[in-house]
Amino acid sequence: MVRRERAALAGVVFAVLFAQVLLYPGAADLVDAFGAADPDTGSRWFLAAEFAAFVAFAGVWGVASDRAGRRVPFIAAGALGGSVGYAALAILDVNFGTVLLVRAAQGAATIGAFSLAMTMLMDLSDDHGKDMGAAGIAIGSGTALGAPIGGRLTELDPKLPLVVGAVALAVAGVAALRVPDRAPSGHGDSLRAGLRVLRNRPALGVPFAFGFIDRFTAGFFALVGSLYFREVFGLDAGAVGLTLALFFAPFALLQYPFGRLSDRVGRTVPIAAGSATYGLVVVAIGIAGHVRLAQGGMVLVGVLGALMSPATMALVTDLAGDDERGVSMGGFNIAGSLGFLTGIVGGGWVAEQYDFTTAFVLAGGAELALAALALPALLRLDAGP
Repeated sequence: MVRRERAALAGVVFAVLFAQVLLYPGAADLVDAFGAADPDTGSRWFLAAEFAAFVAFAGVWGVASDRAGRRVPFIAAGALGGSVGYAALAILDVNFGTVLLVRAAQGAATIGAFSLAMTMLMDLSDDHGKDMGAAGIAIGSGTALGAPIGGRLTELDPKLPLVVGAVALAVAGVAALRVPDRAPSGHGDSLRAGLRVLRNRPALGVPFAFGFIDRFTAGFFALVGSLYFREVFGLDAGAVGLTLALFFAPFALLQYPFGRLSDRVGRTVPIAAGSATYGLVVVAIGIAGHVRLAQGGMVLVGVLGALMSPATMALVTDLAGDDERGVSMGGFNIAGSLGFLTGIVGGGWVAEQYDFTTAFVLAGGAELALAALALPALLRLDAGP
């Protein structure tokens, strides 16, 4: 029964990420179809609008779920609301400013399904690494499949990925209603009190910091990486999608075994080992003189990301109280979304103002600096299996 529930919840996480990443390879083509004046700049703000909503609403969904002592209705509502948002973007004929507002509303709904499905995985068992490994497989698989499929769909019609994303989220929302609700009993904390989880449990700042670092790079590759492979190496949208999949495929396939590894050896070793080399590989991709070298770097980044990701998410589960898992995972996703936003907006701005090499060097350097600052706190925490 637990295995079936784990698979169903991972399916919801998969659908959210699959729908999201479908748009990445052809983001510039999509915003051009919406009438954006500058497709490159427009694609940056189109991606950023969703993650701004993630930041604003992840904690709200978590507190609401913790207070109600329920997860399933919120997951279904978030997935179906996100489906409506994708469908609206596909069919509405409005100006680009309105498109960004609809995109933000879609993100506000979608983050509820994503964050609370991960929270329900936290509720399943004491094998937190295994449960978060399942979430990681879903994240990696959704992104691995979304990138190449989205590239191919874009070649047929720039708005077709929106239609497919709407269908995927609708299916996930209906399927979620069949999962038994294992949420702990609710509590009466207010929204303000619920959102104080980091102040009440400052140790959560450690996985939040590494979550920021992890998603920062993902956001950077989602926009700057796509533009880099298109403009420097001349790849089309389909080839860009396949290249992004070189990162996401090992990221997906290795999450579960690395998550189980963290249950045996603790969270510290996988997080520390991955963070020590991640930034260096990012820099290497940006200075690679040949597309095959850059693509090889993408594979290595995927492996290192898979090593860190489930251990980081499991650390949140280890530290959170039973009645504050929703808001704790919401806080983790807020940190991650801020990282993603920084990667998109900051990386895109540097690439636009200077060049891709500078952007990759700064992104990799920032990754190394942030990891170095957070690592001592992780070593002091020394979380066991």
